[in-house]
Amino acid sequence: MSLQLRDPAWLERRAAWDQDPELLVRVAALITDVRNRGDLALREQAERFDKVALETLALDPLPDWRPYVAPEVVAALQTAHARLLAFHQKQPLISWTTEALGGILGQRVTPLTRVGCYVPGGTAPLISTVLHTVVPARAAGVGEIVIATPPNPDFPQTGYVHPAILAAAEIAGVREVWRIGGAGAIAALAYGTATLRRVDKLAGPGSIWVTLAKKLVFGDVGVDGLPGPTETIVIADADAKPEWVAADLLAQAEHDVLASAILLTPSAELAGAVQACVEEYLTALPRADIITQTFSRGSGIVLVRDLDEACALADRYAPEHLCLAVREPWAWAPKIQHAGGLFLGEHSFEVLGDYIAGPSHVMPTGGTARFMSPLSAVDFVRITSIVALDPATTATIAPQAALLADAEGLGAHALAARCRA
Repeated sequence: MSLQLRDPAWLERRAAWDQDPELLVRVAALITDVRNRGDLALREQAERFDKVALETLALDPLPDWRPYVAPEVVAALQTAHARLLAFHQKQPLISWTTEALGGILGQRVTPLTRVGCYVPGGTAPLISTVLHTVVPARAAGVGEIVIATPPNPDFPQTGYVHPAILAAAEIAGVREVWRIGGAGAIAALAYGTATLRRVDKLAGPGSIWVTLAKKLVFGDVGVDGLPGPTETIVIADADAKPEWVAADLLAQAEHDVLASAILLTPSAELAGAVQACVEEYLTALPRADIITQTFSRGSGIVLVRDLDEACALADRYAPEHLCLAVREPWAWAPKIQHAGGLFLGEHSFEVLGDYIAGPSHVMPTGGTARFMSPLSAVDFVRITSIVALDPATTATIAPQAALLADAEGLGAHALAARCRA
């Protein structure tokens, strides 16, 4: 299996819904079904897609997960929770006022009331996603946080939800867990049903069905973004450890056959060594079939002239994760403007960001890092502008407002300004 990418098409990627427009129609039908038939539609979808028959959709009370989750996993979840909370509590969410413009102007920051966090629960239940979506919302002060996760037939003893997902939910302080998945779950959270109250905003990654559903409900409910398949670019020089670089590429490639794991390096020697390490590691990995397909679809190794070209290509690609496995990562960091997460140095590898480093692992994909940011506490607040002008200021600026209103042809606006001037 050759990993070298010679076709520059890897730089251009299309959104999944552009590749399969029919899928958008099918997702829309599922959303409409939930809006029309509510809980009944959700139960039918659970039986159809997840092979689980449910009488009720909420887990109330939450089953006891402790017999099924190893103590060391619980301890790791607690450590991750503490680190994520400490990180997100540092993010500034500041209400402020000023009297410099006359009277009082400013902004008021308040948390959203009710938020829904989607946690994938399929072939790789993303236990960490519980923390990486709930904790930023909790740090923002959100009072009601709901988790939606697909029912999993492998775990009847814990209500068809992976027990470690329940462990993470309890650690994060969430008691409202719904056994719903896919497009139906997004519709239920966005519009509500007879038993599930709608939320103000949705957060969390998911399958293409989930992403398309979020695209369709946006405007009726807030969404954090449209995260697609994961993607990582590693920029490495000749001093990088090929074993580490190979492991980092494999970690991303095993997520999904649509994932992107790309190495940019000016060193042909490193490229060859990474290729050999990938082939060696691959023989022992449980998701080797997925990884092999990933590397056949636009992932691999690109030889570049130098690190300057590598940075320019990476910035054009605007990856979810950008890893600088180079001798002086801080010297090269300013050349990268477009990346969801910037991982500097070989000890700051991306997998730590997936689980325990501190920032949320929900990051912009598909080139949206050009204008989107990782999930943070800022996503879970609303900003209200405060306008409380004094009479003298109003008398001074109202005539100018009237002139601007006249220029726009809005006579009633001009009237409202002039009668106070």
